[in-house]
Amino acid sequence: MPEFTMSEKIYREEVHFTGRVQGVGFRYATLQVAKEFEVTGEVKNLPDGRVYLCAEGAEREVVAFREELEDRMSPFIRESEIKSDFRPSSYKSFEITR
Repeated sequence: MPEFTMSEKIYREEVHFTGRVQGVGFRYATLQVAKEFEVTGEVKNLPDGRVYLCAEGAEREVVAFREELEDRMSPFIRESEIKSDFRPSSYKSFEITR
């Protein structure tokens, strides 16, 4: 696997949301919030009842996006488990996936 310089890497957060996050429009709301920020990635329901979010972009944009989503969807979120790192970009847009 080739080595990447920091200039080729982008900030990425992977978040698992727990709570009443399925069947409440969570993925659609996430897509709408993503349009307000310069982020790419995906959001999807998981079989265990959680929602998975992966967002990439400038660190300040990704963090602001997640914080805005958590604020808007706070009645439904019990816990957010966040992992972040820098890696080559994996996405061209933001979308709901299965």
